Amino acid sequence: MHAFDILGDPVRRRIIELLADGELSAGEVGAVVQREFGISQPGVSQHLRVLRENGFATVRPQGTRRLYAVDPAPLQELDRWLERYRRFWNQRLDALGTEIARGRARSTEDRTGRSAGRRPRPRAADEG
Repeated sequence: MHAFDILGDPVRRRIIELLADGELSAGEVGAVVQREFGISQPGVSQHLRVLRENGFATVRPQGTRRLYAVDPAPLQELDRWLERYRRFWNQRLDALGTEIARGRARSTEDRTGRSAGRRPRPRAADEG
């Protein structure tokens, strides 16, 4: 399966988000996913299995528990694949940053009555 097929499912994306914060037991993952998505424990187990079999998650036994963690390798591979497309959104994000800065400058100008970047004119001693 392709990485986008794996991560295209909102339940699996949520599981990866949970595991990104650190190792969790299958029960801990299941409790959150069952509450948020209303799926059964066997459904959660199926999603964990898909993530594990496709290299996105690792599992290790600890007594009777199974602890899951993110395997970063497929995410790094996905990141490398996306690299060639970043220029499309980076340009737009740069433009967005410029527009936000312009908006802030206009907002400051509106509040103060003077253009952003201009220093206030010194007041004469006889002005009150």
